Amino acid sequence: MSVSDEAFSTGSNCIEVAYFFEEKTHLMDAMILNKCEYELLALIREIATRLKLRIIIETTPLTEKDFRRRFKVALKKATPTGAAAVTIITAALVRIITTPLSATASEATQQLVQQLFDGPLASDAADKEKLQWQMEQLKQRLLTGCASLDDSKVIKKRRSNFFELLSRYPRISRVQFLAPDEDRTLIAYEKNVPRQEFESFILTANPVEPETIDEADIEIISPVLKKSSSKWTGLYKGSTRSFTMQSKEFNKLVQSGKVQFKNGTVINCQLSIHKKINNEGVERVTGMVITGVNRYFENDLPVETVAARKPKKQVETEITQLALFL
Repeated sequence: MSVSDEAFSTGSNCIEVAYFFEEKTHLMDAMILNKCEYELLALIREIATRLKLRIIIETTPLTEKDFRRRFKVALKKATPTGAAAVTIITAALVRIITTPLSATASEATQQLVQQLFDGPLASDAADKEKLQWQMEQLKQRLLTGCASLDDSKVIKKRRSNFFELLSRYPRISRVQFLAPDEDRTLIAYEKNVPRQEFESFILTANPVEPETIDEADIEIISPVLKKSSSKWTGLYKGSTRSFTMQSKEFNKLVQSGKVQFKNGTVINCQLSIHKKINNEGVERVTGMVITGVNRYFENDLPVETVAARKPKKQVETEITQLALFL
């Protein structure tokens, strides 16, 4: 089978990973293998969650001479559509794991699910109409779950971690993923990824656009009263956070003593929340910056800052000018 070839059938309940080496050997660094499987299992768990399927994963023994690892997949709770669901999840897992960053995993997996359901329904069930309805419900649930696959940073990061580990291990020439049954009499889906394509799965950076909030209320716990690079401390959405105050106007008001703080003082501000994706694909807040203060409170009365009034005056001027032409 060529690198780009894909095989397709039905009835799988396993995921098989085969590692191929440059030289004739069946030995692999145990630490590399352990880390790869850790990332792979975390990736499988995230994909199953996105597809709204609760599964268990078990390791099964192999008798093949080459270096392969096989994981048996089963639903946590047996259902009439369980066999179909397992076939789909194993094939979908292989499809998603082998989808490079430049491609759309959601669309590719939806096509695969549709293809699997287009086949004839083989069943000994007494009530085939009910089973048909249950299969349709399963199909719609899976298609809905597929739509969110590309939104998962966990999938992208875990898949990236897996291929990055292999790229650092020069002995590996390619990796093969299969979705077979336990006896390997059939393979629902198969894909080869050669070493030269590993890079197409690896994230070169973890960019996360800062979250911008125009009207954020922060209760000040510890202000910085003198000119300093120290951070402020405040209560935001019930959590104590550190903030960098970048509003020059408000800093001057505080440093000159024109703004007084007491217990429960709240400011309304423009807030920028900076984030980063950690090694598990989870977003973590790395910093919070107050880029501007809209208003603060003086004797329990709101006081609007000069910076906050400027945009309003500009808008009012534009409205007045527009009215002259009406």
